[in-house]
Amino acid sequence: MSERLLAPFAGLRVAPEHADAVAAPPYDVLSVAEARAAAEGRPWSFLHVSRPEIDLPPETSDGAPALYRGAAAAFAQMIENGALIRDSAPRFYAYRMATEGRTQTGLVAAASLAAYEKSAIKRHESTRPPKVEDRARHIAALDAQTGPLFLIHRPVGELRRLIGAACEGPPLCRAVLDGTVTHTLWPIDEAERMEALAARFDAIGILYIADGHHRAAAAQMAAREMGSPSGRMLTVSFPADEVRILGYHRIVRGLNGLAPDAFLRAIGETLRCEPTDGPVEPAQPAQFGMYLEGRWYRLTAHDLTPARGSVVDRLDVSRLTHLVLAPILGIGDPRIDARIDFIGGGRGVDALAAAVDAGEASVAFSLHPISVDDLMAVADDSAILPPKTTWFEPKLADGLVSLPLP
Repeated sequence: MSERLLAPFAGLRVAPEHADAVAAPPYDVLSVAEARAAAEGRPWSFLHVSRPEIDLPPETSDGAPALYRGAAAAFAQMIENGALIRDSAPRFYAYRMATEGRTQTGLVAAASLAAYEKSAIKRHESTRPPKVEDRARHIAALDAQTGPLFLIHRPVGELRRLIGAACEGPPLCRAVLDGTVTHTLWPIDEAERMEALAARFDAIGILYIADGHHRAAAAQMAAREMGSPSGRMLTVSFPADEVRILGYHRIVRGLNGLAPDAFLRAIGETLRCEPTDGPVEPAQPAQFGMYLEGRWYRLTAHDLTPARGSVVDRLDVSRLTHLVLAPILGIGDPRIDARIDFIGGGRGVDALAAAVDAGEASVAFSLHPISVDDLMAVADDSAILPPKTTWFEPKLADGLVSLPLP
């Protein structure tokens, strides 16, 4: 590879005294209503940049020019008022997220788009063109990439040592989101350490996108359309053994014409179905929770491996489709069927019961999370996971550091 896989950059970062006021969840984990509520009374929240629709009339259409003008204006105002400050020279940044006794520490860097195009930064998810175009226009309007990709790399002791050593000094900023997750950023600007980090990542050679496929595709589109010669995108890479994946659950509207008792009989012909006294968070693969008519059930597959050989077909999201969604509920392709929806594991299985009890769905299924090893195996096979398979927790914060375009 002719250029570094990961390189330092001169970031546009939050001023330490404004960190709590600015830091925000990623733009795509909140609905418009949730983003509007989260930004209420918080004029410096980065949601005004990442979700500019919260400051526009509800009838504003998707892709309207006013959205991007609003994002650019909010971004410029943050810079003008000193909430965001520019670093004068390229550097890496150590980034730590800490919550509930868990920590994960990664490296903020500018990743090579050439590496992404050559699959040295591997993907496992399809993207939707309208969402990619939206983020590409957002990047062009701001002249910066503000939403970092969440990458993972195979653990290397020397990398852990180099990044961890930076965390022993004073941080650049610290912010707490949702009252539970502390996000801390440290500078890495010693020339020798930056060179050692870049060289170690070059030696690894392969990174994996955990979260941010649309942001990667948008960075690629924006670079092409703007004629950017540098071809870089904003990333944070964590060692694979520190990240946590939660289950990504399913809710379904309607029972495909079946009465609840007939649906239960059909389920019992395919899986072992046992009623339980409380919510079911599957403790192992090939086990599911199901909530139907005010009651939880534990479902267990009789045969742990479907009669298919790929890594994807052996995952629980595929098992649920093969055993229940397609043959019983008539949902063959969860990507396009309007009857199915998805609830991330960060919301908890109680959110599944709440959706059914509120009449938003007829039945809900909780899933055991995919493993990081399976995710990397899927990416290594150049395969694509079913939609909404991975929910990484905690999420990165937007607004701590952005990548200005050259």
